[in-house]
Amino acid sequence: MTAAIGQEARGASLWHAVSGNRRERPALQGGLDVDLAIVGGGFAGLSTALHAAEKGISVAVLEAEIIAWGATGRNAGFVVPNFAKMDPDSIVAHLGPERGERLIDFAAGSADLVFGLIKRHGIDCDAVQNGWIQPAHSPAALEKVKSRAGQWAWRDRPAVTLDRQDVEALTGARGYVGGWMDRSGGVLNPVAYANGLAGAAQKAGAKIFERTPVTSVDRVVDGWSLKTPSGSARAGKVLIATNAYGGSLNPLLQRSYFPLKIFQIATEPLPRDVRTRLLPGGQGVGDTRRNLFTFRFDADNRLISGGMHILSAGADTRVPHTIWRRLASHLDLPDLPPLAYGWSGMAAVEPDFLPHLLDLGPGLIAGRACNGRGIAMTTAMGKVLADWAAGTEVRDLPLPFAPPAPIPFHALLRHAPNMLLGWSMLRDRLDDTA
Repeated sequence: MTAAIGQEARGASLWHAVSGNRRERPALQGGLDVDLAIVGGGFAGLSTALHAAEKGISVAVLEAEIIAWGATGRNAGFVVPNFAKMDPDSIVAHLGPERGERLIDFAAGSADLVFGLIKRHGIDCDAVQNGWIQPAHSPAALEKVKSRAGQWAWRDRPAVTLDRQDVEALTGARGYVGGWMDRSGGVLNPVAYANGLAGAAQKAGAKIFERTPVTSVDRVVDGWSLKTPSGSARAGKVLIATNAYGGSLNPLLQRSYFPLKIFQIATEPLPRDVRTRLLPGGQGVGDTRRNLFTFRFDADNRLISGGMHILSAGADTRVPHTIWRRLASHLDLPDLPPLAYGWSGMAAVEPDFLPHLLDLGPGLIAGRACNGRGIAMTTAMGKVLADWAAGTEVRDLPLPFAPPAPIPFHALLRHAPNMLLGWSMLRDRLDDTA
């Protein structure tokens, strides 16, 4: 093992370690007046800043730590242009035809938007847009993914169904009964991508401040006043883009989602002969298990996978090794190279697993679009939020908009995803033996 496991407090993800386009940015000192203030320097905040600045809007990003410190720098780097739990037909039934189809269109183009920004701004982030694959672990799951692929294909998306042989040829993984692929998905280095977005936003005129935690957001006559330890900002509009890293800034927001701690690992680089068998096209994989199994390679042939924990005690040490063993087993790799990196991060999961804009007051909103699809969805959310900053009514945007709704018994239910993991694992094992 060449790196310590579970160093979240020091930001020790693989991506932080290997990204070479990091630049220092100052903390806010003194006063600042802008049209739009953004709290949080992740994908959502940076995409909003870039698109707003390109519209001629004066914008400042206030990041409590460094760019890509939160979930943005702690994920696996999958770019997935669909929803984690709901398929298009279900979304139409949930939101109605007009709003449902607008949200579906928003998601459908999200990966193309990401890779288009990378190309347009020359962002060096090891981006590969060769597709995202979802193998089915059981016959019942296969029927669901066939329907899912059909619903996206009907909307002219590059979605294709895969049989058993297709999945094995594309992934190198055995045991799946079929699956589907969205050809517009892909993978990238998320920290390098975020740093590239930040640089592009600054070139467009946005101001970005690091190590500038916002301690309060207060209503004033002409907008909002944001206080920081060494300065303040006044803005006509404010976006809270902290996802699950908002701390105590707005306790109501904290009670309106499920915080989910996700662990990721990266192995030492794999030998070339093994690498050519697994994912020869460089796609990302996330299967249909309830205890989701994911894998991909980075640019240096490290194998990356993730997982959750049931018990938090000792999880930072225990869970990465559990993920490593699962990876070796599912991919039939008895000689899997040892762990090189292990890290974790917090994701915000909405009760309906859909992106949302939250009404916190006149000209003050929060945006959350992660739910396991953070890179694509939050980048796309930033583009539409720039329209809001330019004067579009928020209710005319394609995302659901409402005041935050605290989850009843949140103090207990916030642990539900982890508490139910054991049951999910048991059901997956029953599926595998059926």
